[in-house]
Amino acid sequence: MTTESGTTQVSGQPASAQDRNGFDEISILWISEGMSCDGDTVSMTASGQPAIEDVVLGLIPGLPKVNLYNKVLSPSLGGEDFLAPFRAAARGELTPFILVIEGSIPNQNIIEGDGYWTSFGNDLETGEPLTLNWWIDQLAPKAWAVVAAGTCATYGGIHAMAGNPTGSMGLADYLGWDFKSAGALPVVNVPGCPIQPENFMETLTWVLYHAAGSAPPPPLDEMLRPQWLFGKTVHEGCDRGSYYEQASFARDYNSPKCLVKTGCWGPVVNCNVPKRGWMAGIGGCPNVGGICIGCTMPGFPDAFMPFMDEPTGGSLSSVLIKPYGAFIRRMRGITSMALNKEPRWRHNEPALTSGYDPHWRP
Repeated sequence: MTTESGTTQVSGQPASAQDRNGFDEISILWISEGMSCDGDTVSMTASGQPAIEDVVLGLIPGLPKVNLYNKVLSPSLGGEDFLAPFRAAARGELTPFILVIEGSIPNQNIIEGDGYWTSFGNDLETGEPLTLNWWIDQLAPKAWAVVAAGTCATYGGIHAMAGNPTGSMGLADYLGWDFKSAGALPVVNVPGCPIQPENFMETLTWVLYHAAGSAPPPPLDEMLRPQWLFGKTVHEGCDRGSYYEQASFARDYNSPKCLVKTGCWGPVVNCNVPKRGWMAGIGGCPNVGGICIGCTMPGFPDAFMPFMDEPTGGSLSSVLIKPYGAFIRRMRGITSMALNKEPRWRHNEPALTSGYDPHWRP
């Protein structure tokens, strides 16, 4: 807010206000002016474990007080008062804060002369747009943690596909894969097109617990994804996975069987959506008859195109599994027949044939 003297005061506190275990208050500066559709912000609001409202309202035990700044929460049209905490952070007057970037990062260096790919506010002196790249350059080194929300921000996504004119890339590509924040954390990547709501909020909550001093740094894999969320494949959590083992493949989208033949990349894609669902445990691409197109992966979308064609190598693996699957189906059929019968001693006859031993009978 602006005081009578005209100076700007922003929520948050200096690093010296950190308690002996961690911060008791922290700001989240969320910039969605990357090359994106804002779908990650929309998706994040669907989380229930935890809900963003619970985090902001202080209903999660052990978390620091959180001040969230996202443009959908701008207090006024035009947004200059909304930009105040971002400007303060760029000047080094707002600490600690977590920087969340949504959308891929264009290459501003390839523009000759004037122009920009995407901007966030204007320079107060010149009136010229401030590019996303400028904000990242100013804020990322000062941020206690930097989080990339969605595949566009993590690896470039749709905007970074072959033939794009923007030179778009992921945040770690822009900052460098060896980047460390002021809190000594690398970029924390939460991919998804868009993010699975609980995946993002669970990761953000872990980072906040770490900021509070009550949790270690979140464990990340080599692509800087949370290991506990992206350590398994779609196939490993898919309800249709057992059909693959039996070489039972769907030929259209009305079948409950494995969707590999209709273009599903689940066996090789790191994602937990089939296991977790999309909202309140419900949904998730294969769960509702959709194929996995690999949207959480660094090679998306180029490595997974054309969509809806059988994946590269899929035809060979499905051919190799056919004799095994046929054998397994036959053996399980025989076992099923045996198990679908009641034991012979269950009858309404005068003789007891269950094998009961009367030795211990009084």
